[in-house]
Amino acid sequence: MGLKTVKLFSLLAASSLSGCYSVGPDFVPPTPGLPAVSFFGKPTPAVPPNPPFLPAAPDPHWWATFRDPALTRLEEEAVATNLDLQTATVKLAESRFQRGVTASAAFPTLNGNATYTRELLSQNGIVSLGKALTNGQPFVVPPISIYQPTFDAAWEVDIWGHVRRQIEAGDAQIHLSEDQRRDVLVSLLAEVARDYIELRGVQEQIAIANDNLKSATEIMELTRARVEKGLVTGLDVENAAAEVESIKAQIPQLHTQETVQMNALALLLDEPPGSLEGKLARAKPIPPAPARVPLGIPSELARRRPDIRQAEAQLHAATADIGVAVAEFYPSVKLNGSVGFNSLDLKNLWKGSSLQYTFGPSISLPIFEGGRLRSTLELREAQQQEAAIAYQKAVLQAWHDVVNALVSFRNEQKRREALKAQIGHSAQALTLSRARYVDGVTEFITVLNAEQTLFAAKQQYAQSATNVSTDLVQLYKALGGGWETTLPTEPLPSIVSELGPE
Repeated sequence: MGLKTVKLFSLLAASSLSGCYSVGPDFVPPTPGLPAVSFFGKPTPAVPPNPPFLPAAPDPHWWATFRDPALTRLEEEAVATNLDLQTATVKLAESRFQRGVTASAAFPTLNGNATYTRELLSQNGIVSLGKALTNGQPFVVPPISIYQPTFDAAWEVDIWGHVRRQIEAGDAQIHLSEDQRRDVLVSLLAEVARDYIELRGVQEQIAIANDNLKSATEIMELTRARVEKGLVTGLDVENAAAEVESIKAQIPQLHTQETVQMNALALLLDEPPGSLEGKLARAKPIPPAPARVPLGIPSELARRRPDIRQAEAQLHAATADIGVAVAEFYPSVKLNGSVGFNSLDLKNLWKGSSLQYTFGPSISLPIFEGGRLRSTLELREAQQQEAAIAYQKAVLQAWHDVVNALVSFRNEQKRREALKAQIGHSAQALTLSRARYVDGVTEFITVLNAEQTLFAAKQQYAQSATNVSTDLVQLYKALGGGWETTLPTEPLPSIVSELGPE
């Protein structure tokens, strides 16, 4: 088969991709059904001055709102080095390669073969029949050489869109892999921010515990001085000493949490345990949440959330698979051809008289498959229904995630303010109780209770401040923020080069 025939096959393949009918349903993007104005499913009431939530779309680099350079550096390093993200990137490359394998079925296949055979026929075999032509004399056939180069081509005409639907499903799988990678990226960015904020929160609690230890030690020394003066009994000293030891017992546990958080960040950055101590051991304030947070329009959530986009891509692929199953019911038409040269003498091999070829179409019609085709179609239709339900659940889950994050963020802010006020009152109560204890007006138990209340309030406030910031991180994650059009490039070539030749 010559070059002209190959070109003809390619033109027919291209025309089949554009002009033939594709059986099965065409994919129509589903409607998410999210509210258009408020995530709470009702019109927004009168907007107060400086509302905490803004209609503007969230910034893809939302972690910059915390104004913490260390956090920003960690986010950048995580995107460049995280192993889960690299795995998702390789899986995306795999889906693209798989799509290429599928798309190859739309074009002709051309194979070249060349054979050389040296053959000697048996004198007692079919050659012996030649004795009748030579009056019983031996009929001798010398050894012969057969030279035969050939080119074989075949192409299935995609009349019903069997291959085109497979390519469509392959494209949907690529989009699915892209959104899976985006989902990994969104989760990674949120996890880095959460671990970093919790690390700073633990360090804040360590500082508070050390301050509390200092204050409790001063109170213990005060009670000892009063015992030496005979003003109180040793019971006050023991109670004060017990409080000191109670605070000391909290500090090692907090240091353990600090190490765990550092190592969690190191794992996200593909670093060994303890590698971030030099960068993060020095305590810094908890990154504060901004006063106003952009949320965007609820109806746009489906375009931002990678999991919703994954569900839509899965539904698209399932719909295309129905078309593939429907096309199996129709006859398949193939064009087959073979061209080559055959000669017993090498010097005559490339002469026109040595040319031989075959060409012709073939048709295959399924008549009886034992119910395989019908069952396959019903299976694909059921899988499409499953994908549609999964899409609906993904949208509903996203809506719940955003509302829960909004409520948690807003209520934790109220709790933080109440704890801040409690600290002020508890500090004043401790000051007054100490003064009255020194004056001998009240018992030490009053001082001890006031001390414990203040210490607990400070720890709770630090935890609440941490929760406010981590709740904001969760809100940004629920909104699907934290990725852009440009993502890390596929590291496949470097990985293959590291593996080396087989």
